[in-house]
Amino acid sequence: MAIAPPDNGIPSDPAHPRNGFDRFFEISARGSTMSREVRGGLATFFTMAYIVVLNPLILGGAADGDGKKLSIPALAAATALVAGLMTILMGVVGRFPMALAAGLGVNALVAFEIAPQMTWADAMGLVVIEGVLIAILVLTGLRTAVFRSVPTQLKTAIGVGIGLFLTIIGLVDAGFVRRVPDAANTTVPVGLGINGKIVSWPMLVFVVGLLVTLVLVVRRVRGAILIGILASTALAIIVEAVAKVGPSFVDGKPNPHGWSLNVPKLPERIVDIPDLSLLGNFNVLGSWSRAGWLIPLMFVFTLLITDFFDTMGTMVAIGQEGDMLDEQGTPPRAKEILLVDSIAAAAGGAASVSSNTSYIESASGVAEGARTGVANLVAGGLFLLAMFLSPLSTVIPFEAASTALVVVGFLMMTAVRTIDWTDYEIAIPAFLTITLMPFTYSISNGIGAGIISYVLLKLAKGKAREIHPLLYAVAVLFVLYFLRGPIESALA
Repeated sequence: MAIAPPDNGIPSDPAHPRNGFDRFFEISARGSTMSREVRGGLATFFTMAYIVVLNPLILGGAADGDGKKLSIPALAAATALVAGLMTILMGVVGRFPMALAAGLGVNALVAFEIAPQMTWADAMGLVVIEGVLIAILVLTGLRTAVFRSVPTQLKTAIGVGIGLFLTIIGLVDAGFVRRVPDAANTTVPVGLGINGKIVSWPMLVFVVGLLVTLVLVVRRVRGAILIGILASTALAIIVEAVAKVGPSFVDGKPNPHGWSLNVPKLPERIVDIPDLSLLGNFNVLGSWSRAGWLIPLMFVFTLLITDFFDTMGTMVAIGQEGDMLDEQGTPPRAKEILLVDSIAAAAGGAASVSSNTSYIESASGVAEGARTGVANLVAGGLFLLAMFLSPLSTVIPFEAASTALVVVGFLMMTAVRTIDWTDYEIAIPAFLTITLMPFTYSISNGIGAGIISYVLLKLAKGKAREIHPLLYAVAVLFVLYFLRGPIESALA
C-alpha cells in the first residue's frame, strides 16, 4: 500500500505511452511518472547507502586461512561498483524497482565461516559457483516454478514477515532497541535504548526523524520518506557539530551514546579515486583441494538456500507494497528478476565483495511511488557515483536512514489483513513465517519454517493432493538446511 499520491502534472495514460522510454519501462502502464521514479530511486539509494561502508567493515575485519585481510578502500569501491551495475541491470532487464548489493548475513558467513578455512580467492570462488548454480535453476525454469508453487497467502505472510524484519533492523540499527547487557542473567534479552531510557543524542535524532516522517506520511506528503531521511540527516549534522557525540566506538572501546556506523559531519574531501584491485580475485577450484569436498559443498548449499529464498521473499514483499502482484502473488517479469539476481550473486564473488542480492530496503523507494526499473537507473547511478564520492556516503548515520525502514515496515504489515486467520492450515505456517523472520534475523529461516509447517499440517489433515509436488522437495531441502550443523558434525 504505497503512500505516494498522484502527481499534479499530466496524468499517466496506460493505453498511450508518452515515448519509447515510457513504453520500454512501462511507466504509464504501471501508473507511475518520471518524478515518482526519480524520487523512489533516491529513497532506495539513501536507505541502502550504508552497505558501501558496512560491507567493507565486515569483510575487511576478517582474515582468511592464510591470515590475509582484504583492503577496506578496495572493498568499498568494488561494493559500490557491483551494486551500481547489478541494480541498473535489474532495472533494464527485470524492469522492477528492486536494487541489489552485497548481502548482509551472507557476507558475514563468507567472512567468518568460509574464508578462515581457505583463501579469500577460494571463498569468493564458492560464491561464484553458487551464483552460477542459481542461474541454471532460473534458466531451466525450476526457480520460477518453485516460486509459483508457494500458496498465495503464504507469499503474503512472507511480505508481512519481511516488514517486521525491516522494522526491527531499523530499531536496532538506530540504537532504539538494544541487547540488555546482562541478557544471560535475565528473561528480557532486549530493551529500550540505554537501560530503558532515551539518553543519547543519536536516539533522540531517530525519534524526532521518525515522528516527522510519520506526520508527513499521514498527511500524504509526496516524498515523505525521502524528506524524513534528509531532515534527520540535517538534524544529525547540527547535533554532532554542537554536541560532539562521536562514533559508537572510540579507540576500540564502545561508546553507547555515539552514532552508529557513520558520524554525521561533512567530510574534508568529497572526491576520491576508486581502488578496483579486487576485481577478478577468485578461484573456483582452490577450496575443494584445500578444505576437502564436504566443507565447500555445505557452504555452497547454505549460500544457495539463503539466496534462493531471500530473493523470493523480497520480490514478493516489494511487489506487494507496490500493488504489482498478479492473482497468484507473482510480480511481472519474475523469471528475468530472478535471473538478474542470480547473475548478481556470481558478480559479487567475482569482485570479492560476497554475493550480491536483492535488498528489501528497495521497498522505501516503492513507498515513494517507484513502480518500474527507472528507479533502479537512479539508485544504480548513485552507487556508481559513490565509488568516486565515497566520503559523502559516510554522512548519513543509521539513526537517519533507519526511520525509513520502520515506516516501510508498517506499510508492509498492513497486508496481514488478507490472510485467513480462521484457517489454521495456512494461519499457523503464516504465523511462523511472520514471527521467525524478525526473531531469527533471517528471511530464509522464516520461509523455511512456513513451508515445512504448511506441508506437515496438510499431510496431517490428509490433504496431500493440495500440496504442489515441488513443495515436498523444498520442504526436504529446508529440513536439511536447518539440520546442516548436525549433518556436518556427523560427516566430519
